[in-house]
Amino acid sequence: MTDSIKDLKEDQRTTTIVLEPPKDQSIEVVDPKDDGEKNNAWIGGLILIGIGLVFLISNLTDYQLNNWWALFILIPAIAPISNAARIYRQEGRLGKEGRGSALGGMVMIFVGSAFLFGWD
Repeated sequence: MTDSIKDLKEDQRTTTIVLEPPKDQSIEVVDPKDDGEKNNAWIGGLILIGIGLVFLISNLTDYQLNNWWALFILIPAIAPISNAARIYRQEGRLGKEGRGSALGGMVMIFVGSAFLFGWD
């Protein structure tokens, strides 16, 4: 029994399987990381720099930002706004999904700004 297992393992190592597409079809190689869009990883860095500038201005001047925590409401508002901009670039208009993203982002910006600047 052990000899047959060793033989099977040896056969498995030496066997090569070649998959070929049918003669009348071609295979398109697609990179799974490439979703057809530009990489927007720099947006997070820009947000952190902006928050740092707000704290720097607060330390160097007499301006005090009492509700600084409201900046954390504004940060997630960037995602739906950028999603709406992406949809607009792709389709040339704002459809139902684009309008929903834009409206959700604007509501978050309004609420965050109301807390940030102390609006009643």
